[in-house]
Amino acid sequence: MKTFTSADGLNLAYYEWGSPGSGVPVVLHHGFSASALSNWELPGVVAALTEAGRHVFAIDSRGHGASDKPHDPAFYGEHRMAEDVSTLLGVIGAEQIDLVGYSMGGIVALLVAISDKRVRRLVAGGIGSSAVELGGLDSRALPGRALVDGLQAQDVASIDDPQVMAFRAFADAAGADRQALAAQVLASHRSPIALDRITAPTLVLAGVDDHLATRPEVLADAITGARWRVLSGDHLTAVRNPDFASAIVKFLA
Repeated sequence: MKTFTSADGLNLAYYEWGSPGSGVPVVLHHGFSASALSNWELPGVVAALTEAGRHVFAIDSRGHGASDKPHDPAFYGEHRMAEDVSTLLGVIGAEQIDLVGYSMGGIVALLVAISDKRVRRLVAGGIGSSAVELGGLDSRALPGRALVDGLQAQDVASIDDPQVMAFRAFADAAGADRQALAAQVLASHRSPIALDRITAPTLVLAGVDDHLATRPEVLADAITGARWRVLSGDHLTAVRNPDFASAIVKFLA
């Protein structure tokens, strides 16, 4: 693990695998309540990329993993996370990258691809029509207030929404800072995303049972020339489907 300092002074962790100089590096951005290791290394995505000869970097987003975890929502939002990715590209000296994001990281990846022309190819996983219609993750399927309340609940028996319970259980299993996660939910991106400005070839990936990534074709249609693919799995399991890693490797090749 290595660290760098964000534009607003946070200490952020990142990881590196593979051989420097082996072509355009791949940068991975994880989803909400996950980390670089749980979202990308443990499911085998990193191994699939390095076996294909790729040089890989992955960030622990602010509030997650080994990175700083302030509790003030002013430090959060996918727009700030997108700035962190661009800062990381300067740190590693990348002139061009392939960028992969999942769920929250998928929104981050879209924002990076709009503003940073160093993105050569883009994969956005775990998101669908809500990125077009709501400017972020699907709050129709998982209301932000319910998620905040679930993360802050003292008694898990008080949580009656199964999706909120799944995220709470995931966060607890990872030993996550639930107050930091709640701050990110309160600051999550909810304004139109200029998807028509994305010029990088793009692949949209979603699990067939992912209620947070419905109608991925709507997102693909909003990005010039984008492709989309549905794989088996839901929001928390699609990344463990071997087809997920292989789709990424093939598209970025």
